[in-house]
Amino acid sequence: MAFSLKNLFKDEEKNIFDGDISGDEFYEVNREEAIGEDGTSKMILLEPRAYSESQQVADYLKRRNTVVVNLKRVTPEQAKRIVDFLSGTIYAIDGDLQKIGGGIFLCTPNNVNVEGKITDEKEGKEVHDNDEINVDF
Repeated sequence: MAFSLKNLFKDEEKNIFDGDISGDEFYEVNREEAIGEDGTSKMILLEPRAYSESQQVADYLKRRNTVVVNLKRVTPEQAKRIVDFLSGTIYAIDGDLQKIGGGIFLCTPNNVNVEGKITDEKEGKEVHDNDEINVDF
C-alpha cells in the first residue's frame, strides 16, 4: 500500500462546496450574544479616513452590529476599494449592503432585516438638497 497524504487526512477533509457550512461560522458571536441585556443591538456610525479602516467595519459586522459608513472623507478610489472590501465581507456573512445616500452605506449582518428602500437622488420629480439641516441633541 502506497503512502499518501490525501489518505492520511481523508477523514479530516471538509469540502467547503458541499453546502454544509452555515453563515454563522463567520461570526465572532452567535445571534443571542449579539443582543444586549436590554434587548437592543448596536448601530455603529463610522467615517473612515483611509482604506485601512475598512477592516474595523468588517469586525463590527462579524460581531453582528449594524454599521452606517460615511465615505465622504476618503478619495473616490479609496471609497471604491472600501465598498469592494465590504461587499466581500457582507457576502461572507450573508448580510446586506444598501446605499442610503451620497457616499453613505448601511451594512447589516444577517440577523437584521431591512425593509424599504432609499430612492436614488435622480429619481422623483421633487428632490431637494437639504444639506443645511442640522440636528443637535
